[in-house]
Amino acid sequence: MSLPDIAARINRALENRPFEGSLKFDCGEAGVLVLADGQAALEDRAADCTIAITEENLIKLLTGKLNPMTGVMTGKLKVSGNPAVAMRFAKLIG
Repeated sequence: MSLPDIAARINRALENRPFEGSLKFDCGEAGVLVLADGQAALEDRAADCTIAITEENLIKLLTGKLNPMTGVMTGKLKVSGNPAVAMRFAKLIG
């Protein structure tokens, strides 16, 4: 699964559930995925919350193979900015 595939999956989820705020997944050299204004896009921009994560771990996170709290505790993801936005995203995909 690539970042465009992930964005498409999130956009399908956003059709039925609103998401308030903006959230950026920074996957380093693989690129960024930003949720803002009711859609997921691959263009970089400022966000309320940024999660630094590898593309591989992002896929694990979205498929339920990586628990967000475990990811933070083990350093597989790092959250900066407003963590409440990240919690809203967890409810969206959960």
